[in-house]
Amino acid sequence: MASPDRGKPARGKPVRKEPVRTAARSVAQAEVPAEPPAALGYLATALSRLRATIGGTTYPLTIPSAEEARKVGASLVSQLDDYLLPRLARLDAPLLVVVGGSTGAGKSTLVNSLVRAPVSTAGVLRPTTRSPVLVSHPNDSSWFRKGELLPGLTRTVESSADPHTLQLVSAPALGPGLAFLDAPDIDSVVDRNRQLAAQLLAAADLWLFVTTAARYADAVPWELLKTARLRGTVIALVLDRAPADAAVEVSTHLAEMLTEHHMGAAPLFVLPETTLDGQGLLSEDVTRQLHDWFAQLAADSGARAAVVRQTLDGALGALGPAVEGLAVAADEQSVIAKALDERVNAAFRTGRRNIEDGLRDGRLLRGEVLARWQEFVGTGEFFKSLESKVGHLRDRLVSAFTGRPAPGRNLQNALESQMITLVRGVVSDATEQAYASWQAYPAGVDLLEPALQKPATDLPQRAERMVRDWQHWVLDLVRKEAGDKRIVARGAAYAVNGVGLAVMITVFTATAFIPTGAEVAVGAGTTVAAQKVLEAVFGDQMIRSLAARARAELLTRVNVLLDAEAARFTDRTAAVGLEIEPGATLRQAAAEVERAREELALTGTQS
Repeated sequence: MASPDRGKPARGKPVRKEPVRTAARSVAQAEVPAEPPAALGYLATALSRLRATIGGTTYPLTIPSAEEARKVGASLVSQLDDYLLPRLARLDAPLLVVVGGSTGAGKSTLVNSLVRAPVSTAGVLRPTTRSPVLVSHPNDSSWFRKGELLPGLTRTVESSADPHTLQLVSAPALGPGLAFLDAPDIDSVVDRNRQLAAQLLAAADLWLFVTTAARYADAVPWELLKTARLRGTVIALVLDRAPADAAVEVSTHLAEMLTEHHMGAAPLFVLPETTLDGQGLLSEDVTRQLHDWFAQLAADSGARAAVVRQTLDGALGALGPAVEGLAVAADEQSVIAKALDERVNAAFRTGRRNIEDGLRDGRLLRGEVLARWQEFVGTGEFFKSLESKVGHLRDRLVSAFTGRPAPGRNLQNALESQMITLVRGVVSDATEQAYASWQAYPAGVDLLEPALQKPATDLPQRAERMVRDWQHWVLDLVRKEAGDKRIVARGAAYAVNGVGLAVMITVFTATAFIPTGAEVAVGAGTTVAAQKVLEAVFGDQMIRSLAARARAELLTRVNVLLDAEAARFTDRTAAVGLEIEPGATLRQAAAEVERAREELALTGTQS
């Protein structure tokens, strides 16, 4: 038996006596002017651009904001595809009422009762509604069959357990201009059902939230109600199966909660506990006030349009804050990517400094290089002759060196070996430092792999090739700069090699031809000897230029090699595509939508 309090809200106040006007009360009371076609097209274009921008923005780095940004971005793309773009294209389309609520709240039974036919499966087993059911008047079915609304769901006229389908049902008892969509439980134990329920609610022109005395205070529904309010969605609530002895108390508390959550203007309908008829429907007497409320809404095109415009405008207005959150998350991605790159760059900058120090502090002149240089230039008496007979050196250099190719080759090999050893050590240290610095970031850890702990496997070969290419470059430089110098013209290749090796030796000192005491001690006169050889051939100014150019060329080639090793790290951050500043792009696209929304003035309230 139906309770005498059926259809009455908290404190015994009757449900709205002017239901249609109440539903649109928060919308401007005056008639809304027709939108200018140009403004409508501008908004549609801006929305499409925003949709492409959101869809193209990724959050690949593991940082706290990334997962939430991915979810919000996917949700916004779905809302744009499912509701905003198709609704904007057809403001005159039937008003869609999505019926959602908690498990066991009686959504399907309510939909069936409102259209007076068992169109949606109801039962005690959960989850009951596995795929959404959309019920409309036969005259409106073509709009929903086209697939413009909720395009990701396959249309079917048969009952289905596939959550990717949308069952379309015609119900003549439901007036034209209005459609009900029975959504899955918002707190379903099935993840896909919950996700689909949220997706469908975002596509609603009006959300009819169904709850019970036992579930109305649950956290999940209120989170979704809050989301709907922030989006501007028009909301109505049904307190279903309210016990006769607790209906007033529960409905009063529910009304207070609505007020606390800034939804006090939302219509609230209270349906009593009652028995179902043979078809599993609530009696018309129980659903009359709710049925009449929807009937009047269906009959009043102006009220329907006001509801559509309010929800559409609210959803558009909510895009800005949501996109700003995405932009902040995108900015954080860029900041972290730059921080990771900077750690790598810092490690390899240190490596470059170590290379430069190695060329200045004389360490490369020790050991094998020193021995081979002394072997190359001859005995101590030869050093003395260089100092006292510089004027005759041009004519004597070739003959002095003739017949001694092996020492020159040994010296070249020793220089090559020392330089390769220095480069490999520097790269190894820089690689280890970069790897360790990335381990301090969760995003860095995810980008690392074991092979990055050490230099590339082909580094020894590349370092060797780099040094040899540089040595050949130095010899070519000597050939070119010698020009018509008699010593080179008469002395052929050996003279070029000898002078070239002397140039290489000078590169490994702190300053060209101004050796420090330490360098002289280390090199046992090597720098002085190299200086005398080069001055005799080229003159003071030219040899300074040769040494400077050779040093610069070597550092350039070393930097290319170090850059290649650093790129093993930085290529990983570059691959995630964060250099395009997605945050700024998102903000710009959202600003264009907001400007278009203000120009269109859907509710007539924008300035």
